[in-house]
Amino acid sequence: MTDFAVNSPVEMMIVPPLRDLGDGFNVRRALPNAGRRMVGPFIFLDQMGPVAFTPDQALDVRPHPHIGLATLTYLLDGAIMHKDSLGSEQVIEPGAVNWMTAGQGIVHSERTPQDVRGQQGGLFGLQTWLALPTQYEETAPEFFHYGAGGIPRDGDKGFHLSVIAGQIDGLVSPVKTYSDVLCGDLVLSPGGRYRLAADHIERAAYVVHGEVVVEGQEGSFTTSQLIIFKPGAEVVISSANGARIFLIGGEPFAEKRYVYWNFVSSRADRIEQAKQDWREGRFGPVPGEHEFIPLPEDVPGVKLK
Repeated sequence: MTDFAVNSPVEMMIVPPLRDLGDGFNVRRALPNAGRRMVGPFIFLDQMGPVAFTPDQALDVRPHPHIGLATLTYLLDGAIMHKDSLGSEQVIEPGAVNWMTAGQGIVHSERTPQDVRGQQGGLFGLQTWLALPTQYEETAPEFFHYGAGGIPRDGDKGFHLSVIAGQIDGLVSPVKTYSDVLCGDLVLSPGGRYRLAADHIERAAYVVHGEVVVEGQEGSFTTSQLIIFKPGAEVVISSANGARIFLIGGEPFAEKRYVYWNFVSSRADRIEQAKQDWREGRFGPVPGEHEFIPLPEDVPGVKLK
């Protein structure tokens, strides 16, 4: 994490560590971080891959639970089969959005689709969790898929913007959200320039690939860095050679959020209840799935980081 000058539009920069989940599949976790827990409602941000699977490799994230949050999955390459305890089965591909509201509790798995197993292929994407406002933390779980054709896009000279969730520059995504949200996929052409409006209190830009400059800040930012901007600051991003950026933000919550494993809540006792519910099998099953991921503290030698 790096801090910046008083007159800079940048508040801080985070370099997420690389984590190996096994079989050569790596993630970079930008949020939560020791220096910054949330940006608006965003409490978790993972870059998945990029990875090139050999024919004998696949993504297999076994069934696991969530409470108190919504997950948003957005791919740049490859495909993932989502299955959950509501009975949903949905393949997500690049440009589409999977939105899963956990609320009072849901279980899901994420795997390489059966029809592409045994083939060479890539996987690259972003998954983020959004904490739910307190009045929606115990809402009924839901799952929605939004095809790439339904995501609003704006192509101006020098950039291309897809509004994944919330609203940006007057474009409103159809994705169902529960609070003020900014989430976009911004592609800058070589020499391109984009002004990020100060419509949302908290804003950040994750550099998916390329190198960018923020006007008013010396130096540049590069691949896999999360740039957090100061509230109300004039933010103009440019790139000499082109770049891709994942924009996030929104209004911060007044209440603290507790996070343990896949559980998020404004109440510490609710986290403890969820842990016990998972141990005792009180979450609903994912139809057709017989495996599950145990609570980390119940696995000898495993420490939750």
